[in-house]
Amino acid sequence: MDIKNIKREDGKLSFQVLVDAEAFEKAVNQAYLKAKKSIYVPGFRKGKAPRMVIEGMYGTKVFYDDAVDSIALDAFKAGMDEAKDRTVGDPAITNYNVDDAKCLTIDFETALYPEVTLGQYKGLEAEKESDKVSAADVNKELEAVRKRNARIVTVDRKAKMGDTVNLDYDGYKDGVRFDGGKDEGHDLVLGSHSFVPGFEEQIVGMSAGEEKDIDITFPENYHEGLAGAAVVFKIKVNEIKENQLPALDDEFAKDVSEFDTLKDYKASIKKDLAAQKKATAEQNFRNAVLSKAVENMTVDVPAAMIDERVNTVINDYARNCAMQGLTLQQYFAMMGADEATFRGYIRPNAEKEVRSELLLEKVAEVENITVTAEEIEEEYGKAAASYNMEIDRVKASVPSEMIERDLKLRKAADLIADSGVAIDKAESAEDEGTAEKEEKKPAAKKTAAKKPAEEAKEE
Repeated sequence: MDIKNIKREDGKLSFQVLVDAEAFEKAVNQAYLKAKKSIYVPGFRKGKAPRMVIEGMYGTKVFYDDAVDSIALDAFKAGMDEAKDRTVGDPAITNYNVDDAKCLTIDFETALYPEVTLGQYKGLEAEKESDKVSAADVNKELEAVRKRNARIVTVDRKAKMGDTVNLDYDGYKDGVRFDGGKDEGHDLVLGSHSFVPGFEEQIVGMSAGEEKDIDITFPENYHEGLAGAAVVFKIKVNEIKENQLPALDDEFAKDVSEFDTLKDYKASIKKDLAAQKKATAEQNFRNAVLSKAVENMTVDVPAAMIDERVNTVINDYARNCAMQGLTLQQYFAMMGADEATFRGYIRPNAEKEVRSELLLEKVAEVENITVTAEEIEEEYGKAAASYNMEIDRVKASVPSEMIERDLKLRKAADLIADSGVAIDKAESAEDEGTAEKEEKKPAAKKTAAKKPAEEAKEE
């Protein structure tokens, strides 16, 4: 195979591959042998018609497309070996031609791996949240724990929002009971908005044993038959229950934790919250710095590169669905979408991920970031422990080149984040407020110059 007309324009690589007549004839004959089994020609048993007869009926080029397809992969590889460029996505055959000598010329086009021009990526400023924990933060967590450990007790009073009310209800439209509008012994948390608007609010103030008719109008977007309909529900309240929170004391601390006193439990909560806030602040700062570095770089990302990432995400979803006994199409139906809509939904994030990786690849290259064999081995060990697999099985399924690349990108991200300059979020907000006040401050009034006539009057 001969390669000619190699061009690199507008982020695309194109070239022509010339295939000699002998090789092309062999491919055409192979295409005939494969296709003839399904071709019926009058006067011949199915699959027994000679090539010449089939070509006479359908044209001499009848097997060309299949022949070109069979040659294409090897032809493209030959062209790439000659061009020595890094490309992305699948190649396209833009044209092919067979000359009078039966030699084949195939025109290929594919996207070039994008060139990245780095902007500033070191010393970038970003806001960093405080990891300080206030008494209010601790109390909020304590209240959450109290609610999780609350007892539900029956109360003898009128129902109010937040109560769990056990009730019977029976719905009528135009005096006729409608399907799905009747239940007995139903527990309803008032304020949960689990019923149509206006239903729960009319239960407030009722007592156990009380019966009442309530008027409800269904929303216009409700399902057919009841959309916008005015109905009447016959209600009977059977029981009213409330959440009884445990007292905040040492006994509570003993029940819900390993500590004997509420003081020690609070100290533990504060310590845990501080660790959580610090980790969140660090991650958010890291993300902000990396995002700025991405914004500062210049790159034209080929659509093919984003398409590949979208396909990877789709394939991951398909595997996860299969583990749950679902097909991808069933998952889309549950989400109320089709594959095209879902692809459009995940595409922006896919592009963001691709841009981030392009940044990190370029930084790793510029900074001469390297990975040792020991680091790769350590990473294999971590993966084996994480998935509870033998390390040899991990090595067999994950190429060392992939591990090396991931470690390089991680080191590049660390380099960018570690060089970032943290700005206290509170100070940043204060500075912005000061700047706003300065902008709103009225300008000093100018004293108008006196006219000569006014000066004469004063004298």
